[in-house]
Amino acid sequence: MKWLDYRLQRERTRRVLPYVDQGARVLDIACADGALFKVLDARLSAGVGIDLDPVPASTPKYRYVQGPFPTAMPPGEVFDLVAALAVVEHIPDHDQAAFAAGCAQHMRSGGRLVVTVPSSRVDDILRVLKAARLLDGMRDEQHHGFDPRRAIAMFEQAGLVLERHSTFELGLNHLLVFRKP
Repeated sequence: MKWLDYRLQRERTRRVLPYVDQGARVLDIACADGALFKVLDARLSAGVGIDLDPVPASTPKYRYVQGPFPTAMPPGEVFDLVAALAVVEHIPDHDQAAFAAGCAQHMRSGGRLVVTVPSSRVDDILRVLKAARLLDGMRDEQHHGFDPRRAIAMFEQAGLVLERHSTFELGLNHLLVFRKP
């Protein structure tokens, strides 16, 4: 990853902080290098990170699973918070309902799902930044012009309630926070 990739990752990660209670158990979907756990470490009692790519080695506090979400997740695990940062726009249309249902299934009642999703305008910007070699744009070819409003409908259909929808980075990214009733 290039410096701009890390900067964008940090900005998304920072958006999760207000929703994490002391002692929380967190599931990080598409955890990459475990950056979210590094930022939240003092607040967390435990966490599970899952990613398709190779994952960091597990520790006593954090367990990492390599594989697709939700099928590779151990059954019965529930979390206070599920994070899906810059993930939903990569999920193929035919897998979106199962992804949303998996998020809801792994949340405790009253738990939250924090999602960041780029505006569909970001695809053109990413192509320019990659051409200029300012960022790697991890798997940006999968974005397919994803509309953030589709994410709202997707998670609401899975039984979650939208608590907050805001934008950041000049409106180019959306923050969606859902609660499980």
